[in-house]
Amino acid sequence: MVGSLLYRVVCKLVSVPAVLLRGEAAKDAELLVLRHENVVLRRQLTGPVRYEPAERFWFAVLSRLVRRARWQEVFPVTPGTLLGWHRRFIARKWDHTACRRTGRPATAAAIKTLVLRLARENPRWGYRRIHGELLRLGHRLGASTVWEILNRAGIDPAPRRCGPTWREFLTA
Repeated sequence: MVGSLLYRVVCKLVSVPAVLLRGEAAKDAELLVLRHENVVLRRQLTGPVRYEPAERFWFAVLSRLVRRARWQEVFPVTPGTLLGWHRRFIARKWDHTACRRTGRPATAAAIKTLVLRLARENPRWGYRRIHGELLRLGHRLGASTVWEILNRAGIDPAPRRCGPTWREFLTA
C-alpha cells in the first residue's frame, strides 16, 4: 500500500512540470529514462538484464510523461511490459489479502463476562445449561465455546464445583 501511495505521489509531482512545459518535460523524461537505463546496464554488464522493483517503478512513472507512440524508441522494454508493470503497481493498492484473518472470529468480551457471571451465580449449571440460557437471551454461540470459556477461566464442571453456602443450605 505504501508503494502504491508513493507511486501516485511521485506521478503527481512529476506530472506538474509536464503540464506546464509539455515539450521540455517530455524531452527531460526521455533523458531520465535513458540515464536510468544506463545505470541499470552498467550494474549488470554480465548476464541478462533484470530490473528491480524500484527501477520498474521509475520506468512506470516516466512512461506517463512520454507519448505512447515514442515508448518503443525510448524505453528498453516493450510497451506491453511497461503497461504490465503499471498494472501491478496499481493492483497492489487493491490487494487486501494481508488484511484477511483466518479462522473463527474471537468471542466478544461481553459474552465471556456474561458466561462467567452465569457460572458464578448459578454453581449448579453446567456449560450446556449456560449455553441454553444464552440462546434464550439471543446470543448465538456454540456449547463448546461456553465450555472453552469456563475451562480457560478455571471453573470446573457443574457437579465438581463447590456446593451451596451454609446460608443457601439453611434457607433451602
